[in-house]
Amino acid sequence: MTNPAANNDLSALPTLSSELNELNEAQLIEFANAAEALILQVNDVRLLQDLRVQLTGKKSPLTGWSKQMGKLSSDDKKTYGGWLHEVRSRIQEALTAHQQQLEMTALNAKLASESIDITLPARGAQKGHLHPVTMITQRMQQYFIQAGFNVATGPEVESDYYNFEALNIPEHHPARAMHDTFYFDAHYLLRTQTSNVQIHTMEKNEPPIRIICPGRVYRNDSDQTHSPMFHQLEGLMVTERSTFAELKGLINEFLEVFFGKELTIRFRPSFFPFTEPSAEVDILDGNGKWLEVMGCGMVHPQVLTNCGIDAEKYTGFAFGMGIERFAMLYYGIDDLRLFFQNDVRFLKQFG
Repeated sequence: MTNPAANNDLSALPTLSSELNELNEAQLIEFANAAEALILQVNDVRLLQDLRVQLTGKKSPLTGWSKQMGKLSSDDKKTYGGWLHEVRSRIQEALTAHQQQLEMTALNAKLASESIDITLPARGAQKGHLHPVTMITQRMQQYFIQAGFNVATGPEVESDYYNFEALNIPEHHPARAMHDTFYFDAHYLLRTQTSNVQIHTMEKNEPPIRIICPGRVYRNDSDQTHSPMFHQLEGLMVTERSTFAELKGLINEFLEVFFGKELTIRFRPSFFPFTEPSAEVDILDGNGKWLEVMGCGMVHPQVLTNCGIDAEKYTGFAFGMGIERFAMLYYGIDDLRLFFQNDVRFLKQFG
């Protein structure tokens, strides 16, 4: 069957006189009934809007009849006005109600077609994990925290005084040649070691002091075993009776706990401006070769004095190690640059 409303055809409506005074109430009610039936046949909002114009617009029969109200007598105006108002109200209500129904039906159909089953797992999702350097840092910190050390941090942009002079490295000291430093100006630089944190701590705190200082440091060097930015962990202990024997025992235990096995360890005499005596620490690998892993020594009395600590009453020891160096040894990695290239194929091995 042809849908009259879909074809903009009003033939389904009764044929009534265009003259209002020739109509009666029954004819107008019949017109309203037919209009409501015609409205219900429409199944598209756009077509319904077209039908609204035909039924209630400027060229509709209703508008034509309404224009004739001025020619009627007062009594007829009340009579015919009441009939026309009832018809117009019924048609407007039918149009509005059916439009709402069509819009709701369309919305429900759209929601059904675009629904997402949120119970399904996401495709391709992978669980992340910590960077290997972060994991090694946490492994180191865990041991020293259990040994009674506190974690201390400090600025990465540092003054020349805290990075060098307070550590017994004056301006023309030859040890400065060991640090290819990034300077901002004559007074400020990117720290070359986390020893600056030790100086700040000793200035602000009375002994006893037991701290480790993990963090980023910067030196102008880049190759297979060096990076312009890398991580260090340094330690400091200052008490009235700190000894080199205590330092050796602490380092021996740390290295064996960190690598999870017994090690052959040696302390080789060395030189650092801020410790005296000083030593390099080596471990014997599986191929019978000695590997240097860290440096250490007793804090130089001048460094204690620079920080306002009585060097006659207190002694201390310090140690320092490269975190990436330990990560390379722990994981068997031979190129430091792999840690900073963000290659997912490399990093996902440590999950």
